Amino acid sequence: MLREMPLQIWSRARALAEQTPVERNRYVDLLRAVAILVVIVGHWLIATAWYDQGELNTGLILRSDPWTQWLTLLFQVMPIFFMVGGYSNAMSLESARRKGIDYAGWLSVRLNRLVGPLLLLVVAWALLGLIMEVLGARGMVIQYASKASLTPTWFLAIYIMVVVLAPATWYLWQRFGFWSFWSFAAAAALMDIAYFAADLRWLGWSNYFWVWLAVHHLGFAWRDHRFGSSLQLLGIGTLGFFSLWFLISAGPYPLAMVGSPDEGLSNTTPPKVTLIALALTQFGLLLALDRPMRRLLASVRLWTATVLVNSMIMTIYLWHITLMIVVIGLLFLADGLGLGLEPGGRGWWISRPLWILLLSALLLPVAIVLSPLEQRSRQIDLLPPTPGRQVGGATLLCTGIALLAMFGYGGGPIPGLDLAAFALVVVGAGISGLLPAIPREK
Repeated sequence: MLREMPLQIWSRARALAEQTPVERNRYVDLLRAVAILVVIVGHWLIATAWYDQGELNTGLILRSDPWTQWLTLLFQVMPIFFMVGGYSNAMSLESARRKGIDYAGWLSVRLNRLVGPLLLLVVAWALLGLIMEVLGARGMVIQYASKASLTPTWFLAIYIMVVVLAPATWYLWQRFGFWSFWSFAAAAALMDIAYFAADLRWLGWSNYFWVWLAVHHLGFAWRDHRFGSSLQLLGIGTLGFFSLWFLISAGPYPLAMVGSPDEGLSNTTPPKVTLIALALTQFGLLLALDRPMRRLLASVRLWTATVLVNSMIMTIYLWHITLMIVVIGLLFLADGLGLGLEPGGRGWWISRPLWILLLSALLLPVAIVLSPLEQRSRQIDLLPPTPGRQVGGATLLCTGIALLAMFGYGGGPIPGLDLAAFALVVVGAGISGLLPAIPREK
């Protein structure tokens, strides 16, 4: 039975792949799939844990071996997610307009696909944290494990709000074109100036909107074929790269595009204008390959693999760090089995492919079991909640997610913040009509 399961999953994916309309832009789906795999491998590689004299030490390879920071130029692919999201949201808004679907109906479908898998992870870690506390785990351990595992949710917290705003930003794009993109980019640059020059650090947090709305706009440009020839795209990519290099070498920005290896300074927490430069680099270089990649994706095998990954993409993204934390915890309990190599050494680097293969092999069955949740569609006969309810609920939900991603369970500057954040998530989901429906007896 277990041997037949992979074949059955592949067969289902192939059947879906063969039903794909010819006009579909398959390159969008490939970029989404590749980007998520790059993020997962990057997290598994960057996060370090080693066993020494009965103690478990954790850290980041970016801090212990600073030369590795240049690798983050390759592993920081969140701009690709927002670009792909912009393309997909524009396409779905066009479809909704043709079918006469209003904002409430459109938003309900988009949120339903994002929030279901997210709720499961949040609830699972609330239960895991409770179990760990009952078993006598230290509060610091619970906080560290839950915070690390919930780190991937920050992306969804901001992306959900970008989706809420998508109809408005799509209108701005249609009305003003690239001027709207540059307006968001200029706002991000002004926030950076306030952050560094005026030491108004609180203003910098608004760049979670300005930076990612600008990058999301590039997806609109892609959908509207407003990117020019391959040569022009290569020019955009080159300009973006040299702009990024100038900001790093001449400005106050660190080299690392992921994490916070420099104390108190990060390109991502909060986001900086460097991510827009990186997005332009990726936009130009990747879209220059658009036509040849579409031809390559005519291959049934490659397209089937792409469909398969996309069918479980949220699940593997949300659970890959939780899986790593669980595996490290079990190895620690087994007297540090396999964790004896100190990060950065030759033996440690040689062991990384085996480490990644082990985690991949364990993540696959988890994804197979949990991925049906993200494939669940909203019942057609249910009326969507009003726009006010959905927007208000999504705002509460995203606030709770952001707090949990920042502090984890058992942490935070005030007692009970984790419980309040959890309540915000559940109440927000309920207001938005995103909690699983309880079947009624007839």
